[in-house]
Amino acid sequence: MLEIKNLHARIAEDGTEIIRGLNLTVKDGEVAAIMGPNGSGKSTLSYILAGREDYEVTEGDILYNGESILDLDPAERAAKGIFLAFQYPMEIPGVATMEFLKVAINAQRKARGEEELKIPELLRRVKEASSLLSMDMAMLKRPLNVGFSGGEKKRAEILQMTLLEPSLCVLDETDSGLDIDALKIVSEGVNALRSPDRSIVVITHYQRLLDYIVPDSVHVLYKGRVIKSGDKSLARQLEDNGYAEIIGEAAETVETA
Repeated sequence: MLEIKNLHARIAEDGTEIIRGLNLTVKDGEVAAIMGPNGSGKSTLSYILAGREDYEVTEGDILYNGESILDLDPAERAAKGIFLAFQYPMEIPGVATMEFLKVAINAQRKARGEEELKIPELLRRVKEASSLLSMDMAMLKRPLNVGFSGGEKKRAEILQMTLLEPSLCVLDETDSGLDIDALKIVSEGVNALRSPDRSIVVITHYQRLLDYIVPDSVHVLYKGRVIKSGDKSLARQLEDNGYAEIIGEAAETVETA
């Protein structure tokens, strides 16, 4: 599904390198967790996958289903099935959430060569997905994310993800700002999307999210590269012992290489 090869990337404005030789493979149907201390490049990686123009790839490649996506803009990547759930979802005043959903869904369908959804079918799908996330349909009449609580914003993003049916979901610290009840509901929404033909990359600081969205693999990011990978037990190890031990082991490996 996703293969990142020797990726190097920097901030376009000032040339600061953030990603420094990152390698990562995510298989079809896999849930991969990306963890790491602040400043390790986790959110930058999510932005680069989505095609954000603030960052410039200087070396390496990103393959999605065997195809390089480096020359694709964000809209083209979205049309191919790549979805990014932001840590801090953007507010869009003046655009009703329901209208946003209608436009986004039908734009995706058009890109796939499918017919636009008629209003009755659209409403049926939205109601069904909203119910799974314990969302009041009245929320969808409000401007997108304007005045939403942290939990409401995250539910709205998972609702979008559910309706757009992407093949690769990138969740950038989805647990940020959520209380335990909202965390459970959002996690249930994500888990409902797990399937053999959909991969999910979960970026998080904390083990608690991974108690609800159990990953198949865990990768530790530090200074712009993956320094250790393992199964779900690695996340528990990090929760118990922190990052210092793993960072120290990586430094020793570099010195002896």
